[in-house]
Amino acid sequence: MRALAAMILVFGLSACVAQAQTAAPATESLDGAWTVDLTTDPAEPYTKPMVLALNADGSVNGSFYESDIETGRWKTDRGRTCVSFRTSDGVGPYHTAACLVGDHVEGQTWAEHRNFLFNWNAAR
Repeated sequence: MRALAAMILVFGLSACVAQAQTAAPATESLDGAWTVDLTTDPAEPYTKPMVLALNADGSVNGSFYESDIETGRWKTDRGRTCVSFRTSDGVGPYHTAACLVGDHVEGQTWAEHRNFLFNWNAAR
């Protein structure tokens, strides 16, 4: 009887581990404070903060480049968690999209009124 109970326990634990390994990334892993690397010249590092709060209703709050996120959404799908949001510099909107890739974030920001698209990375 003990052998059967031990086998059931081992099988159950193995199934839980396998399920955890194949599950989508935890949304909490994108939550929190990030340092965005906006460096264009390696001799002159340039970083700005990003703080993300992913809410249960799919909305995003926080800040990017020291501007409040005005509106945004997040979603976990196809094995990755991504956010899209809008901020402003007081002149026009900045549209940002980013995804968690391993332990870092890869993103891009588009500012039509400034005629630029900028690709960036962020780390904790």
